[in-house]
Parts: sequence; structure tokens; C-alpha cells
Amino acid sequence: MNIFPEGTMLHGNIPYQYDTLKKHLLDIYLPPNATGKVPLVIWVHGGGWLSNDKYADMSYMKETIAEIMRKGYALASIDYRFSTQATFPAQMLDCNSAVSYLYENASKFGFDTDRFALMGFSAGGHLAAMLGLSKNQDVKEFFMPGTSKKFAFKAVVDFYGPADLTLFPGAVDAKSPEGLLIGAAPLNRPDLAKVASPVSYVDEKDPPFLIIHGEKDDMVSPNQSHLLNSWLKVKGVPTELIVVKGAPHFGAMFDAPEIRTAIFSFLEKHLK
Repeated sequence: MNIFPEGTMLHGNIPYQYDTLKKHLLDIYLPPNATGKVPLVIWVHGGGWLSNDKYADMSYMKETIAEIMRKGYALASIDYRFSTQATFPAQMLDCNSAVSYLYENASKFGFDTDRFALMGFSAGGHLAAMLGLSKNQDVKEFFMPGTSKKFAFKAVVDFYGPADLTLFPGAVDAKSPEGLLIGAAPLNRPDLAKVASPVSYVDEKDPPFLIIHGEKDDMVSPNQSHLLNSWLKVKGVPTELIVVKGAPHFGAMFDAPEIRTAIFSFLEKHLK
């Protein structure tokens, strides 16, 4: 909590599927002195789909976190099952269930259900992109039975997320992070890789994207973000790609003032 402004209210470890699984928890941070319904940023952590938790990525994004609160947004950070616990689409089932919970309990926490945005990092960027892009296609395999599908996303901020699983150097290896995600080497099972790749779901009805990637990323190639950005452009979806000069896969370079300016300009434009 020390990275959040004084007065931030935390509702921690909420079981969004009403079960006891530790990976089915989310945290809600409400901005100080909130009045009326507030927009919501849904934070999806990274970690190769097999590590970290709902606090991950916050440590190097401290100023962005604080600014989210100062701007009067709520923040919800969600956990999801690792690929070592359950293969794809388990992660989509979990994330969509978490968003369904946030939608159904919006009045309790003061969220404006017309102003939901996604922000994800690495594997979380992949999941945020998947959530934003697939929502309008009503993919039944991505939703738990009985959960609400009424929600929609107005904006997606994708930090260096994979866009096409077949483009990884490790796509020939079933033990690579992307292989573990789908349960097979992506190049051996391009059908499974396609279902788990954001580029497969791009269409004209998708929400606007802001994509941010490090120039020197040696874990997820910047080409992944270039590809997604280009597909969005081809389909006429508002999109912007920022390649951060000299930046690696993650770190404080993504919390720079010019990046924050771009993020909040984007959010304020699309969450009016």
C-alpha cells in the first residue's frame, strides 16, 4: 500500500469465483475521496503464465499506480491460474470470471460499468489483449457457465504482450512458456496456438489499443507488438504503438513521465 496515495481504500483477496482457490482472488483499490461512479482499470500481471501474482509489475510502475488513483480511477488487480496448474483457456475463464464479478458488484464498489479498461504486462498483456479482442465474439470456451457477459471494455493498454504464439523462438518446444500455456509446442499444434493468440480475434468492433514495448526486449520480440498494431490498423481499430528506446522486457523505463502522459491521455480520451 505504500505506493498508493494516502486515503486509498483496499478491498483485498476477494474470491471472484466464490471458491477457495488461491488463484481465484482479486484486489480492489478505490481512489481517495471518490465521488460518483468511477472508471475502473483492470490490472493483469505478467510472469510467463506460470509465475508472479496480482502484486507483480506494480513495483516498477509506482508512479503510474499513484497516478491512476490521483486521476480518480479505481484499480482491480486479478490473479489467475498458472499454465502449470491448468492449460489455456483456463486463464481466460479466470480473467473473464473476475471481470464478471467486478461488473456484477459495480454498485457495491462504485464502478462505472460503461468505463472499464484493461492494463496488462507481458503474459498479462497477452491476456488483456485476448480479453479485449475476443469479447465481442462471444467465445463460449472463454466463460464459466452462469457468469455475466454483459460487460464491455472501452480501452486496452498492452505492455509488451505476446500477439502470436507461433512467432516465439521457443515455439518448437513444448516446455517453453508458450508451449506450457497450450500444452504443446505451438508449431506442432498451430490450431491450439491460433486459439490462444490475440491476432486471431482482431476485428472492426474491437476497443482502442495503446501498445507499449521495449526496443531491446529479448523475451518478447517487439515484432509481436508491431504485428498486433498492424492488424488493428488493417481493421480500422484506433491503435498506437510506443516503442521505448533502449528499454528491456520490463522495468522502471516504462514508468517514465512521457509514457505516463501517453497512458492517461489515452485513458481519458476513451473513458470519458
